[in-house]
Amino acid sequence: MATRGGPQRKGSRPAPARSRAVAAKPKAKPAQNLRNDPATPPPSYGPFRLGAIPGATPGKWIDTWKTRMPRIALELVPLTVAGQRDAVARGNVDAAIVRLPIDRDGLHVIPLYEETPVVVCSVDSHLTAADDLALDDLAGEVRIVPRDDVLSFDAPGTEPPRFTAPETTGDAVETVATGVGIVIVPMSLARLHHRKDVTFRPLTGAPASVVALAWPVEGASEHVDTFVGIVRGRTSNSSR
Repeated sequence: MATRGGPQRKGSRPAPARSRAVAAKPKAKPAQNLRNDPATPPPSYGPFRLGAIPGATPGKWIDTWKTRMPRIALELVPLTVAGQRDAVARGNVDAAIVRLPIDRDGLHVIPLYEETPVVVCSVDSHLTAADDLALDDLAGEVRIVPRDDVLSFDAPGTEPPRFTAPETTGDAVETVATGVGIVIVPMSLARLHHRKDVTFRPLTGAPASVVALAWPVEGASEHVDTFVGIVRGRTSNSSR
C-alpha cells in the first residue's frame, strides 16, 4: 500500500478532487402584473381635480367616485363662472362643472341639468303672495344685477337701481334683505345664499340656466373618462 503522498501504482486512477458545494441561484420570479394580480394593490395616483362653480351639486357623483376609485382622491376646486373656462383650458383642474354658455373651443362639454331661475325678494315683499312669478309680475321692480351675474336675459319692465351694482350675488341678496329690490338667480344660488329675511319664487317664462361638465380635448387626465362615465350613469362594469 502506498504511503500518504507516495507514488501511485501503475494503472491506478487519481482520486477525484473533493467537490465544493456551489449555492444554487434562486430562480427569478416572474414579474407580477400589477393590473391583474389581485394580491397586489393598484398604484396610487395624484388627486382628480374637479372644478365646481357656485351652486353646483356634484355630491352624488363624488360619492360614487369614492366607492369606485377608493385609491384616487377627488379634490373639489371652487371656481367662479368668470374663471371657469380658463381653469379647464389651463389645466388648473382636470374637469369642471360649469355654467353655460361657455366658449367650447378646445373643450368637450356635455350638459348635465337645467336650473329654474328664481326671484329672490324680502320676506315682506308683496311678491311672496304668489307661488310662482311671471316676467310681467316684475314690472316696476328694481332688479339688482351683481357683477358676477350668471343669467344673461333681460326682464322687461324692471328698473335698474340708483346705486352701484354689488360685486357678488351674496352682496345683492344682502341688499334685497333690507327690502330694496329683487335679484334673479338660478335656484341653486338662491339656496346657497339663503337667509331668514329673504325668500324666493320660481320665475316662469324665463330661460333656464344650464349646468354642464367640461374637460380639455387635448391632454385630459386619465381619470376624466371614469368621471364622465359616472355622471352618465355607467356602472363599473360598463364598456365605454
